[in-house]
Amino acid sequence: MLRRSNAPVAKQLARLAPQLSGVQQRIEAARLGQAVPSLGAAYAHALARWAGDPVLRLLGRPFITECYRSPERQDELYERGRSKPGPVVTYKRGGESKHNRLPAPALDVAFLLADGEVSWSGLLLSKFARLMKAADARVHWGGDWPGFKDRPHFEV
Repeated sequence: MLRRSNAPVAKQLARLAPQLSGVQQRIEAARLGQAVPSLGAAYAHALARWAGDPVLRLLGRPFITECYRSPERQDELYERGRSKPGPVVTYKRGGESKHNRLPAPALDVAFLLADGEVSWSGLLLSKFARLMKAADARVHWGGDWPGFKDRPHFEV
């Protein structure tokens, strides 16, 4: 029986999977360094599992959009959908959010897609949430909250 290697196909698929640039990698490392150790470890574990799955890897590359957030930045976000244009993205004012502590017990995630776009897809976030919660049972996902669904949000 003749066997064909899938190595060329695997290499082609790996090239299609989105990758963070060097600058984006450094920014993510800095943000990850702001997280409490248990949350940072859960994220790193979930990311490794995501990257190890060839199907998930092609869907997009999870990355941290925010970890620590100053009270001033929190107030800016609070104004969205109220006195500033855009949808409401938070119900917490500056000083009230877990993002406002250092080290931060909260982080937000989005996905880099193959075309370079950024996505906050509920489907992708729910898949990543399963990996985060499997990595550490103390992780809570904002998509599980009753009422306001904060799908990019993870906290311990």
